[in-house]
Formats: sequence, C-alpha cells, structure tokens
Amino acid sequence: MRKRIALSVLAPLLLLGGCATPGPLHVYTAAPGAPEKIIDRGETEPAAEVPSYLKQGDTLVGFAYDPFTDHFFLRFAPGDRFRVVDRPARAIKREFTVASLANPRGGDLAIRPRDGHVFAAHPAQPAVIEFNRFGDVVRTLPLATLNAPPAALAFDLARDHLLALSGGDLARITVHDLSGQRLSAVALDRDVTLTVLAYDSDKREYYTPLAREPAIGIFDDSGHLLRTLPLTTPTGSTFLDVGPRSFLRLF
Repeated sequence: MRKRIALSVLAPLLLLGGCATPGPLHVYTAAPGAPEKIIDRGETEPAAEVPSYLKQGDTLVGFAYDPFTDHFFLRFAPGDRFRVVDRPARAIKREFTVASLANPRGGDLAIRPRDGHVFAAHPAQPAVIEFNRFGDVVRTLPLATLNAPPAALAFDLARDHLLALSGGDLARITVHDLSGQRLSAVALDRDVTLTVLAYDSDKREYYTPLAREPAIGIFDDSGHLLRTLPLTTPTGSTFLDVGPRSFLRLF
C-alpha cells in the first residue's frame, strides 16, 4: 500500500473489506454528441478516452464515477436503465433496471463510495432514491427545505454528506446528512446549467458547467468561482464527475 494517503478519503473505503488506494484527482466528462466515449482528464497526464459501450438505441441521460471500484455508472433513457463500466478493464461489469426512476429527462447521479450506494433525484418529490450498486432500492430519502427535486447531485465522501444543486434567483448547493437534514447551503456567484454537479472532497471544490461559456466552473466552499476547465461541447449537455484515481484495488 502507498503511504501519505489522505486519511479522510481512505478510511471510509477500508470499511468495505476491499481496499482502494486513492491517487490524483481525475475529471470525467461525456457528451450526448459523442456518447460512445468518456473523456478522462488527469492532473498531469494528457486526456484519454474510455469507451462507454453504448448499444443501439441507448440515449445517455446520467453519469457518475465510483472511485472505490473505478467504475462508471451510465444512466439511459427512459431513466431507469443503468450500465456499469469497469474503467481499467475496459469492460461492461453489469446492467440493471431501477423501475422507480423512470423519467424521460434522466438526471444526475451521486455515489457514496463507502458502500457503493447510488443516489438519484426522485422524479416528482424533493427527495432522492437511494439504491445499491446492483440496482436494489434501499429507500426514498426526503431532503429537508427543498420544495422540488434537486437539479443535480454530488457526494462529499470525506464528510459523508449529500450535496444537492437547485435553481432560483441564484443557483445554490445545499448540504444534507444521510437522514436528509440540511446542514448548510451556499449560493454560486456565476450562472450554471443546473444539470450536473461534482465535488472534490479533498480540496472542497464544486464542479458544474457554466451557463454562459463552454466551460466547467470550479467553485470553492463559499460559492466563489476559482477557475474554469474548457469544454469542446455545449455545456448544457455535458455529463460530469470527478474522483481520485485508485492506484491499487484489492477485493
């Protein structure tokens, strides 16, 4: 095992009985205009492409990355179909359906790496549906103070919090514990697309596409735009997630 690992990231992962040693942060994007590939951007390496294994008739409507297993979760229309792709093996791991998530718009996903649970916005309620990495529904979790389904979701794996992006006069991110109670909220100081959200738990930075330029905005915990990451596709249709790349996986 490598030393000098951020304990706040590694400790939750060790509880599973497997072991994943986190490495540098990677940013993953996928666009409906080129859904057959996922773009993988590391902090120091050149961008790479990972096949998404789309099949005839597949329409991508949601996306997430699990840093513990190094797997992508792809969501397809009508919103209830999922495919799990093993990034290093370049292979489909499994497919499943979550009937309660049928929604033509699809929507963003968030993954809790500690137990592999996946969160998706409820189609009609200010809540999320939680299911495991095999598609078994765990519960419906109402999110306090929201009055509509969240527009996008992310997970703070260091603090075990669920993050929900919502619209309004200003886009805002609410932080919830795993009972759904709101712990805090932050307004973003730039217009964003209200489609996807990702979070770097180590640096405590939010990632979401900007509304007025083809770029991902990277915001601090106060909602201030720190920097941007250019995109070559329309921002409103870009799927996005971030996560530390595992150096080693033992299961």
